[in-house]
Amino acid sequence: MGASLSELEQPPETHQNSQSQPQQHQHQPNEPTNYKELRLPSRTENLLLSPQHHTQPSTNSTKSVPNAKVVLKTNESTQSAAKPLVNQLSLPHNYEYILKDADSTIDKSSREKLCDQLYAGVFLDHKTKKYWVEKKCNANCFMLYARALSITWGENQIYWKWIQQKDASGSVTEVAELKSVCWLEVHGKFDTRKLSPGILYQVSFVIMLKDPAEGWELPVNVRLVLPGGKNQLHKESLIDKLRARWIEIPVGEFVASEKDVGDAEVSMYEYEGGMWKRGLIIKGVAIKPKE
Repeated sequence: MGASLSELEQPPETHQNSQSQPQQHQHQPNEPTNYKELRLPSRTENLLLSPQHHTQPSTNSTKSVPNAKVVLKTNESTQSAAKPLVNQLSLPHNYEYILKDADSTIDKSSREKLCDQLYAGVFLDHKTKKYWVEKKCNANCFMLYARALSITWGENQIYWKWIQQKDASGSVTEVAELKSVCWLEVHGKFDTRKLSPGILYQVSFVIMLKDPAEGWELPVNVRLVLPGGKNQLHKESLIDKLRARWIEIPVGEFVASEKDVGDAEVSMYEYEGGMWKRGLIIKGVAIKPKE
């Protein structure tokens, strides 16, 4: 820090000789006092004997302070880059509006704690819905459980029964099991303002077919109606689907936008064939980014 720029330019051996020069200078009895009369055999001695040399270190010391600050800032930026990625991500779209319907208190004391809860999922509206954030794309996702859907004859125990079921986290939700109907009709709605703009979403029914499941010779109709009236409709055959496990029946897909917002409607129905159906279990409707 105290070395002058001229000293640092000297080779190491020259610098060491200059350090011993003041001791030789003290033992010369007839030393002249006028610097102009001195014979200077080397540049190194000139540096040591010149009055300007003695003031140089203080100037360089002043210049070295900003350099130290630069190093400090570099270290700080390195430490900042090492912080968890969660602190660098933007918070999910409209999350505060969504969490107004949360069943439990959300810890917002830090961004990290908030995001951990959103990644794990939050129940809404008395466990009839679930909201979570897809970590890879920071996108809002939803599950509309069977209790959030409108099921024709759903409250009539002759045709449907409700079963409590634990999910992976140990939380209990309800699923609807079809006992026997010839008129199958299920509808649900979701607010597209809660979805993350620019994300391609897929909407699917999450169902299970028991073994045996009967009356599915005719395909069911699945439909998605977006705000503005755009309609996606197709048929899905359930007769060859896997049994005794949860599967997703795709209904439609769309890119969420902040322009065309409002309620979207999703449906599954079949009532023209007149066949009695049984063995269908409805978990709900999933709205999440398309993989």
